[in-house]
Amino acid sequence: YYLPPKAPLRGTKMTSPLEQADDGGGLTISSMVKEFQGLKDKFKREDADSPSPFSDLEKATVLQECRVFSDSKVVTESPRKCSQLITKLLHIVTQGDAMSSSEVTEVFFGVTKLFQSSDASLRRMIYFFIKEVAETCNPDDIIIVTSSLTKDMNSKEDLFRANSIRVLAKMIDATMLGAIERYIKQAIVDRNAMVSSSALVAGTHLIRGSPDVVRRWVNEVQEALHSSSDMVQFHALSLLYEIKQHDRLAISKLVTKLTRGTISSPLATCLLIRYITTIVRDSGGNALASATGRAAYQFLELSLRHRSEAVIYEAAKALCNLPGIEERDLGPAVAVLQLFLSSPKSTLRLAAMRALSSVAIAKPSAVIKCNDDMESLIADNNRSIATFAITTLLKTGSESSVDRLMKQISSFMNEIADEFKIVVVTAIRELCLKYPLKHRVLVGFLANFLREEGGFEFKKAIVDAIIALMCVISETKESSLFHLCEFIEDCEFTALSTQILHLVGIVGPTTVAPARYIRFVYNRVILENAAVRAAAITTLAKFAARLPALQASVSVLLRRSLRDEDDEVRDRATVALRLLGENITKDAPGDGEAEGSQRPFRQDALAADSTRDLPLQPEIHLLLEPLPMSFAQLSAALKEFEVAGSREDDALALSLTTLPVVDYTRPSSQSAVPASASLSSSNDSAELYKIPELATLGRVHSSTSPIQLTESETEYVVSCIKHIMSEHVVLEFAITNTISDQLLVDACIVIEQAPDSPQHYDHVASVHAPILRCGATERAWLILRGSPGSTFGAPAHFLAELKFRVVEIDPATGEFEGDEEGFPEDYPLEDIEISTADFVAKADISNFRQAWDSLEKDKEVLQKYSLQFKDMEVAIDAVISCLGMQPEDGTNEIDKSRIGMPHTLHLSGCFAGNLDILARAQLQVEAKLGCILKIAVRSPQLEVSELISDCIN
Repeated sequence: YYLPPKAPLRGTKMTSPLEQADDGGGLTISSMVKEFQGLKDKFKREDADSPSPFSDLEKATVLQECRVFSDSKVVTESPRKCSQLITKLLHIVTQGDAMSSSEVTEVFFGVTKLFQSSDASLRRMIYFFIKEVAETCNPDDIIIVTSSLTKDMNSKEDLFRANSIRVLAKMIDATMLGAIERYIKQAIVDRNAMVSSSALVAGTHLIRGSPDVVRRWVNEVQEALHSSSDMVQFHALSLLYEIKQHDRLAISKLVTKLTRGTISSPLATCLLIRYITTIVRDSGGNALASATGRAAYQFLELSLRHRSEAVIYEAAKALCNLPGIEERDLGPAVAVLQLFLSSPKSTLRLAAMRALSSVAIAKPSAVIKCNDDMESLIADNNRSIATFAITTLLKTGSESSVDRLMKQISSFMNEIADEFKIVVVTAIRELCLKYPLKHRVLVGFLANFLREEGGFEFKKAIVDAIIALMCVISETKESSLFHLCEFIEDCEFTALSTQILHLVGIVGPTTVAPARYIRFVYNRVILENAAVRAAAITTLAKFAARLPALQASVSVLLRRSLRDEDDEVRDRATVALRLLGENITKDAPGDGEAEGSQRPFRQDALAADSTRDLPLQPEIHLLLEPLPMSFAQLSAALKEFEVAGSREDDALALSLTTLPVVDYTRPSSQSAVPASASLSSSNDSAELYKIPELATLGRVHSSTSPIQLTESETEYVVSCIKHIMSEHVVLEFAITNTISDQLLVDACIVIEQAPDSPQHYDHVASVHAPILRCGATERAWLILRGSPGSTFGAPAHFLAELKFRVVEIDPATGEFEGDEEGFPEDYPLEDIEISTADFVAKADISNFRQAWDSLEKDKEVLQKYSLQFKDMEVAIDAVISCLGMQPEDGTNEIDKSRIGMPHTLHLSGCFAGNLDILARAQLQVEAKLGCILKIAVRSPQLEVSELISDCIN
């Protein structure tokens, strides 16, 4: 890197290169870098100054210039000029400057005349242009150019043959493929690798539109698979898999044959490894339990010693992703990936880190031996590699290495983008959950970066991580809450400020010194925008409601917001003071006072106020408890309440208990009516409240989907919807008459307890459908109430029958024929089943573990069942459907890396009467015993827990 000095004269002193550099006599690395940087800046300036040759193109001018394509002399003697014109045309097309159909046709025919030239560069531009324009050109015009391309396909020039095949595959359809099929089959086995690859790629495109034709080429494709060209082998294997992919047995035979060493192409070997992995994964269960899985493992392990780095990596990644593989079997793959970590190629280092990171999620102990190599990558110039190294170390690190890792990450975090920071924050949260004793170090680290520069997503990731740790690790609650309060002092994101204020209102009153947080909250009332001020008012009200000692002081602060410029803030302050029992007109600022002026404050008055016990209003729970429904549900419920009130007397008061809310409509286990034949659940509930006998029963807790009780082609079509209330079950029947010469009068449904079913419900009342004309649908209703001594929500089985009077009429005129009273008739229906799952509405919760711990353990029911399922996904779906509950925390999804291991399922729901129910289930699929289910159910009532657990029976 420096010029060696000349040989010194005898008696002179030998100087070092560094000394020579100081004297200006040598060329050092730093001087060379400066020289290269200067040249780089010079070229950059020159590039910036030179305009683009396509910047001022006009479509009309280019189309005029393209008319020279008709001049054969220009085509043959100036191919470069023609290529430049085609380039301009392509630029116009790709920039979105649309051409009319006539312009496209004219240009298309002009370009086809360029086939007169034999110039290779021009011919390639012709092919390129035809592929781009053929999709917008008239299909009838394409036939003209097909003959020229077919001629090139039989040319002696391999370049022309290969490219013409690619263009034809882009243009032709199934009707034209038969004319050139034999040429493509010949090209597949051609000696020239470029021609053969082009034909195979064309087959890959054509199989989508003409699969039957391409499948006839299987012999030629198999012959091409033994080509000496690596690229031909790759394309042949890809097309052969496309041809046989619907025949699993043929694919297995093909893969077994190729694993014996008949493929030399590294690309084809990588493709073969992916096919093997797909076959093993689709077989399910433990990969090494079957003969196919063991053979695949042996081939993958052998591929780890391949000469190609791509094959080695693909084999290592496949081994790591095999389902059910044990940790000891991962050793060879992890060892190879560890060697890649020290590779000078950044692509290999990144690929190895990505694979090791995925392994560390399920089997962190298998990656521990790579920790030293990964620590050296923290300072890697590639930030993606460094991020993977950090996150993997956080997954595999021990408790003793946490402090050292945090010091390394501190300098690293300032050098990466927010998207990488979010990944690191997620890894730190997982590490804190793994080692809760290190919560002070890890939460402090997260809190420090809350005060650093960063975007919304990064700050939100930190806030969410701290809140999640507060819910799980109780020791970090107060310190984390204080960190968050300090953050909102200088937070520029309204959404985060309101989220933290909401959390302070919930957690703050339960801390040791709750008064310390009021300062942070009231600062938001003074300094922030309207949305944050409104959230701060609600938080202050929660402090006053939960802490009587602070109620008087907080009330003084709330009064200052009664004259706020924002309506929402004023309304919240007014409601809060009302709920706290304050007389807001007594001490409110008078009309003569200037807005924003403060009244003199006397400490003795505050001392006197602090000693009195302010009476709280009964509605104070509205501040302290979350809304039991979403805003969308609340809006729908208010509309239905209005409908019910219009048909009922004014004595029905508006409250959460009387509010008719229809929760999530759960599909029933019985056959459901098609969507076109049924109304939505909200409309069904609206119909219910129009009936005076039903409007007084209370709000609907949940409604099932319509259940078909007859065939859709029968004379009378009947469906049933079950509406669950706090103490009643309302059965709604939609009855349709399909007979044109009959009028049904006084139709009703009669039910009877099935002989083998215990009596859990009594028939209270019924509402008949007065008249049903042909094609009309009317409703009949049945009201059931729980029998004395039985548990409301127990399953029941009823026999059902439709009863009515038939009056014959003239279909044309509608006049009566015969007796106007008609004659009685009955029609048998399918049985009606009421299941316990019908009484459950799905409910989302934010923290399953916290909600589980809040329910009493003595109300828990633990059961164990053996289910006849061989597939874990099917078993999970069946359990969720049977219980009618909502899966939480994504536990309904199966981790592919844990296939063969027990799966944990968390479920939540709301039972009739607003009783929260939670369930924790563990499922294990075994070859001999089937699916073993262990389930624990908790609710406020032991009887409800038993009902839910018995649903599995």
